[in-house]
Amino acid sequence: MQRILSLLCISLLIISCGKEKTDGFVVNGNVDKAENNSLVKLIRTENRQEILLDSARVTDNTFTLNGKVENPDMYFLTIDGVRGSLPFIVANEPIDLTIVSDSIYTSTIKGGKENDHLNEYQEFIKVLRLRNNNLTKEFQASQSVKDTAQMSVLRNKYEAIMAENDAHDIAFMTENNGAVLSALILERALMSNKIEFVKIKDLYTNFEASLKNTRPGKAIATYIEANENTAIGSVVPNFSGPTPEGETIALNDIKGKITLIDFWAAWCAPCRKENPNVVNVYNKYHEKGLEIISVSLDGTPQQKDPKQAWMDAIQKDKLTWNHVSNLQYFNDPIAKQFNINSIPATYLIDADGKIIAKNLRGPALEEKVAALLN
Repeated sequence: MQRILSLLCISLLIISCGKEKTDGFVVNGNVDKAENNSLVKLIRTENRQEILLDSARVTDNTFTLNGKVENPDMYFLTIDGVRGSLPFIVANEPIDLTIVSDSIYTSTIKGGKENDHLNEYQEFIKVLRLRNNNLTKEFQASQSVKDTAQMSVLRNKYEAIMAENDAHDIAFMTENNGAVLSALILERALMSNKIEFVKIKDLYTNFEASLKNTRPGKAIATYIEANENTAIGSVVPNFSGPTPEGETIALNDIKGKITLIDFWAAWCAPCRKENPNVVNVYNKYHEKGLEIISVSLDGTPQQKDPKQAWMDAIQKDKLTWNHVSNLQYFNDPIAKQFNINSIPATYLIDADGKIIAKNLRGPALEEKVAALLN
């Protein structure tokens, strides 16, 4: 029932500290309670390392930070002796902060259209968070008396809150296609797989050129490029490969109502352990429209005869569906097309080649196939 509804976990871009510059940013802060000489830092986190943008000392409950950034981005303000950190968007303009020491997240941020967007967004999130917290208390009370009917009702209400939050995010990104906050929201969504890949591309395409040039904009572009062929919602390009008999078959030749693309190898213990489950699912649902094409990544230098090892594993594990392999280990061109760097790896696609699920194993695979074909 607990899900964090905030932007407090987004990492950011750098530049150095320095004297006040007329073409840079100036952050003027007022702290309600702070000891003189307390250290104030403006930071982001990258690869678990803190990167400092600027720092200052509190004097008579005030401080000033300044410098210059290449593009607007979100940063975090910390003050010695004050719990937590304050996120806000730094652009090359004046920003005024009124810090509430007992609850830094309730501090006031003024300065620039980007922080106007952030303040408006956070007000919406506060309302949802309050509703979520109240719902959590109700759920815990129902759980304590084992009122399963009420727990089910509350779960549905929780899902409705999440759907409302997601719809608000998409509407915000669509309507504010030049706001850096839109890129930050979409970047966060990439980490949680909340939005289908096709929608991610649509939202990014709608962004203004200046937004695409920001740090989060570039991160989204990199994600799209890396996941073009493998994200849920994207369409798998056709591929082909040699069978154990030396013939060539293509994905488009064997696609069913639902097709499982299964990357495995004879040498892969987790793959071999999962094979009986895949056999069971295939035997149950093949007549209803399930097809499987397995792509073997055999061909390691340690294998004396990789083709024979591949064929022996197929026979021993009773894998009675379509098989292809170039016997080139992870250099297999099909594996490269899917950016495969570990196995087992699976993709479930529909009749049009659209990826509808990936990396399902055990009961999860059968449950998904059953839901699609029963």
